[in-house]
Amino acid sequence: MRRATSCWGVHAQVGAFMSWSLEAHPDLQAPQGPVCLVVMDGVGVAPPHPANAWHLADTPFLDQLMAGPVVGTLAAHGKAVGMPSDADMGNSEVGHNALGAGRVFDQGSKLVANAISDESLFEGSAWRWVMEPCLASGTLHLMGLWSDGNVHSHLEHAMALLDRALSEGARRVRFHLLIDGRDVGETSALEYVTPLEERIAELRARGVDVAVASGGGRMTTTMDRYDADWSMVERGWQNHVLGQGRGFGSLTEAIETLRREIPGVIDQNLPGFVIDEGDGPVG
Repeated sequence: MRRATSCWGVHAQVGAFMSWSLEAHPDLQAPQGPVCLVVMDGVGVAPPHPANAWHLADTPFLDQLMAGPVVGTLAAHGKAVGMPSDADMGNSEVGHNALGAGRVFDQGSKLVANAISDESLFEGSAWRWVMEPCLASGTLHLMGLWSDGNVHSHLEHAMALLDRALSEGARRVRFHLLIDGRDVGETSALEYVTPLEERIAELRARGVDVAVASGGGRMTTTMDRYDADWSMVERGWQNHVLGQGRGFGSLTEAIETLRREIPGVIDQNLPGFVIDEGDGPVG
């Protein structure tokens, strides 16, 4: 039996119990009459630009509101909404969690990073359950979105799990990578793949059995949830678990070949595949 851990979907428990009672803000006076909260998804305050739809559109009502007596702006990204750094963008998940919370909560990526930093992630029963067979003759399977977008994942989390597993005695590891192109540049995959393959080559030179076993774009294989497309899950099961699918000698070969065959394809739409180094699927 093989056990797998999702290295980009680790969750940490948040704090102790807190009161759910709302108290008046000490510095703000409550407005008279009804208050309407309107969330305009995807609209932000930004300088005039050819890509700034609000700037280009005719918006007399919004212009009137922005010129009103009480106008302020809120940061919807970075540390202000519980992300690890101000370089991290906001998105719908981040906004849904932060909106109306009344204070800054650490979001998922930061929780994971903190749990790795203080090693609490490795002290939990889930990590011990995953590692138990790997210390005998089992394989550690790590699956997740391979980028540093930090909204849904960060590859450094996966590398931290890899390093910890190897330090505890794991000697066989397989990666199953979902190619991004959505939280990061549309065709940026090789920027993240090349360092991984270099790291794997170093480990193999030391006698560690590490390899990428399967992959595919996040909108074709396993990950994204649009339209409740269960065929996406089925394709992922075939690639990741059964080792079925088109084979390539390496992750780089898979990406470069598929790009040549499908002109204009972006990373998130790359078809699923498996890695076959000559003796069948490595995973």
